Amino acid sequence: MAKTEMDLSQVVSGVHADLPISTEATTSRTVVNNDAVRVVAFAMDRGQELTDHSAPRPVVVQVVEGSLTVTVAGSTHELAAGDVVYLAPNDRHAVVALTPCRFVLVLSMAATP
Repeated sequence: MAKTEMDLSQVVSGVHADLPISTEATTSRTVVNNDAVRVVAFAMDRGQELTDHSAPRPVVVQVVEGSLTVTVAGSTHELAAGDVVYLAPNDRHAVVALTPCRFVLVLSMAATP
C-alpha cells in the first residue's frame, strides 16, 4: 500500500466498482494512506466476519451499505447504513455482516498519549 502525501488533497473515485461484494468473502482496499490517516474500504458478504482484535490508534467506522453487528468491549450493536462507531485505542472489537455490506474504516495515525 503506497503512502500518499499528507499535504496534498486526494480524490478517490470508483471505490465500489473496484471493490465488489464477493460471494462468501471479505475484501478491502486502502484508499488513503499517509502520516495522518489510513482509510480502508471493506466489502463483506452476509455471514463474513472480522474476528476479535484491537488497534493501537483511534478508529472510526461508518457503514455505507447493508447491515452488520459490531461487538465493542463485549457489547454487541446492530448497525445499518449511515451508522458510525468510534473505537478508542486498544478496545477489542469484532464485526459480522448481517447482509452483504460495505463500510469504511478511518484509522488515525496520530500518536496517542
